[in-house]
This record gives sequence, C-alpha cells and structure tokens, in this order.
Amino acid sequence: MTDATVAHPVPLTVERLQIAPARRRREVIVRFSLLMAALVSVLVSALIVWNLVAEAWTFITGVAWADTWGQLGWFPRRGLYDIPTIVIASIIVTAIAMLVAGPLGLGAAVYLSEYANRRVRAWLKPALEILAGIPSVVLGFFALTWIAPNLVGRIGRNTFLVIGAMILAGYAVVAIGVARNRIKHYRESGSDSSALIVAVGAIAVIVAIFGLTAAWLLNVWLEFAPARAGSLAAAGIGVGILTIPLVASISEDAMAAVPDSLREASAGLGARKMATATTVVVPAAISGIVAAFIVAVSRAIGETMVVFLAGGAADATRFTDSPFEGSLTMTAAMASLASGTDSVVGEGLTFQSLYFVGLLLFAITLGLNVVAARFVARVREEY
Repeated sequence: MTDATVAHPVPLTVERLQIAPARRRREVIVRFSLLMAALVSVLVSALIVWNLVAEAWTFITGVAWADTWGQLGWFPRRGLYDIPTIVIASIIVTAIAMLVAGPLGLGAAVYLSEYANRRVRAWLKPALEILAGIPSVVLGFFALTWIAPNLVGRIGRNTFLVIGAMILAGYAVVAIGVARNRIKHYRESGSDSSALIVAVGAIAVIVAIFGLTAAWLLNVWLEFAPARAGSLAAAGIGVGILTIPLVASISEDAMAAVPDSLREASAGLGARKMATATTVVVPAAISGIVAAFIVAVSRAIGETMVVFLAGGAADATRFTDSPFEGSLTMTAAMASLASGTDSVVGEGLTFQSLYFVGLLLFAITLGLNVVAARFVARVREEY
C-alpha cells in the first residue's frame, strides 16, 4: 500500500465541531415553535380561569347570600341559588358512580393483571377500553330509557340496601386491610411516628366516610320511592359505567408495574394467587390505584351529558337527598341554563351563576388532584 492510497486524517478543530449554520437555524426554529405551543396552552388556560373568576366575582359580590343556602332548591331564574341542592346531587351521583365503577373496574384490573393469560388479555383489555369510547350522550339516553325504568324503577328498597351494604362492606375490608398493612410496614421499618399518625388518621377518615354512607343508605331505605323517570340513581349508574374503563385501565397499569419478584416471593411462601393479589400486589400498587379512583371521581363529578339527560330534572329542581328522585348536578345545572336563550339566561345574576358554579366545580376538582398528588407521592413504592 503506497502513501497515495493512505487517507490523511483531517485534523479536528473547534470550528469543525460546531453545528452547521443551517442546522442551527432549524434547531432554533423547532425550539421556538415548541415553546410557543407550550405558552399558547398556558395562555388559554390562564384566560379561561381569568374569565371564570371575573364573572364569578360579579355573582359573589352581587348576590344575596341568604338566597344561596337553605332555600327550596335551585331556581336561578327566580333568584334562588341554593348551592347545596346541586352540590348534594353531584355528590350522590359521584358516590353511586364509584360504587359501580370501583368494584367492577378494580376487579377487572386484578383479573387482567393476575389471572388472564396473554391471549385473553390481548382482546379483553381493548374490548373493555371500547366502553370508554361510547359517546356520553348515547350512554345518557340509555340510562334514561333503560336503566331508569328497568333497573332503578324496579329495585326495592331492601334490595338497594343489601347491595349498597355489600359494596360498602367490600370497600371497608379492602381499605382497612390496606391501612393495616401500611401501619405494619411503618412499625417494622422503624419510621418516625408521623407516618403512623397519618395511617391512623387515614383509617379514621375511612371509618367516618363509611359511617356517613351507611347513614345515608338507611335514610334512603326509609324514604324509598320507585323512580319512573330519570333520577340521580340512573344517572349515577350511567356515569359509573362510563368510568369503569378508566378505573380498570389505570389500576391494571399500576399492578403490571409491580415486579414479578414480589409475586414469586409470595408464591414461594405458599400464598395462593388471590392472597398474593390482595396482600402483595394491591398494596404495592396502592398509589396507582388511588390515582385511578381520584381520576375517576374527577371524571364522574365533571360528567355533563349523562346527568343532564338521565338526572330527571330540567333547569330547576327542589332540594333532595334521595337518589331515586330527579335533581340537577353542578354540570347539569350549567348545561340547562346555558341551553336557554340570551333573554332568559341573562336575567339578573342567572348568567353569572353559571360561572360561579363552574368556579366551584373547578375548585373541587383542583383540590381532589392536589390531595391525590400528595397522597400518591407519600405512599408510592419505588422498585
């Protein structure tokens, strides 16, 4: 090989290591475009919040607050803005939705994660997620025309009480079991007492919630009236069906992230698959499961079309705490008023009341997300 065939290496210099001018310009353009996209989304969110707060402030400063509490109900065109009417209705619908979506979604997640083989999981999970693609207006019409007369209308108060008590007991067993495991973990790991106090406080909150729910079930049993049209129960069941895929998908992803070594260790100790799922996998994935439930609650409390169609009320309603009567949730109240003409909606502070309800709904969902983020960050297990 002669010297002529040997390629002389080109010496490296600072100038040769720098990016070419044309490539640098493209990088600058791309970075600027992405920055503008991010700023536009932030600006749109800020404008929405500003408009919401500005119009809601007009309602806050102009309304007689005696007309927002303890009135007959939500009659905005008559100047009666009883906030508890729509807040209690929203809580009832959300509670019924979680009673439906919680056990079914979590059970589906446990099956997909721990029991289903690869072939079954390949078609069952997409089929379950198809449910999330059903338009809410279709599900609302289904809740009004089938669930309300055939399911809610024919259910007896004893049946309702038994079903609610069974679901409530299941929630209590799971929640207390998880809390006990957390306390045992804190004691064995020698953590500070503040963590133990948080766990005990969580148990107290769980007991209080279940006690209040049980009292509400007893009140419903005593004042039962079969529903022949739309009702909060029909709307809650419809919203629950809508949120089942959300709970199942997020919970299953959280369980799938649990290392197989934990399952193998549990099986090596002689635990059956059900014991492994309930005592190992679910506590290890509790942060993701809690996140799934919080997202589902936010989705349920913000649902509009199902409760608007199947809630059993038009644009005004009397106060009720029975799920078998018709009422308006916060979102349904906004939709019913916004669908009117300008001359009707704009009378007095009726139009501004929409923004106040929207601001209240925004504050509730924001609070749920903040609490969920703090809770998930505290109990999250990293492997």
